[in-house]
Parts: sequence; C-alpha cells; structure tokens
Amino acid sequence: MYRAGDEVDQRRWLDELEGVVEDLELNAEAQATAKDLFLSAVPGEDRSKPAAVAASVYAGALIAGDQRSQTAVADAADVSRLSIQQRWKDLLREAGFDPPSW
Repeated sequence: MYRAGDEVDQRRWLDELEGVVEDLELNAEAQATAKDLFLSAVPGEDRSKPAAVAASVYAGALIAGDQRSQTAVADAADVSRLSIQQRWKDLLREAGFDPPSW
C-alpha cells in the first residue's frame, strides 16, 4: 500500500502513466489498477521509473482484462519490451498477486 502523499510526490510519473493509458485506449479499471501498482512499488531512482510505469500499465491492463502486448505498452511508454518483461511478474508478487507461470 502507499501513502496519500505518494500521489503528490509522484505526479510527474502518474501523468506519464496516464499518457500511456490514453495512447493504448485502456479502460478506467486498467488505469486505476496500474496507478495502484505503480504507487505501491515506486522505485527510488528516477531512471527506473519509466520501466516501472510501463510494467504497471501492462500488469494493470492484464488484471483488468484489457490486456495489451508488452510490445504495444513498451512502444507507448518509450521503453524496451525487455524492461516490462523483467518487471511485471515481480510487481504483481509485491502487490500480493500470484502471477501466471507463462
């Protein structure tokens, strides 16, 4: 879980997340889930945050049933697909979900 102040502190990255969600035309549930995932596991270094945003969007869309490919999310977030691939399952585990084995 995250503090209410985290949303204010991470406004720049939440704006980025919202832009990726808009580009991918994801539903509101996917956006809310991605936001919660991101805020629950914000990396300390700014250089890691774009990949965390992308992984959060990918995982949030997956949970919400509005899935997009890792490539589509990576392109919208301007990160490598590998960045998402390496992070999304750990992100789900940290949030208390059991990620799929595939």
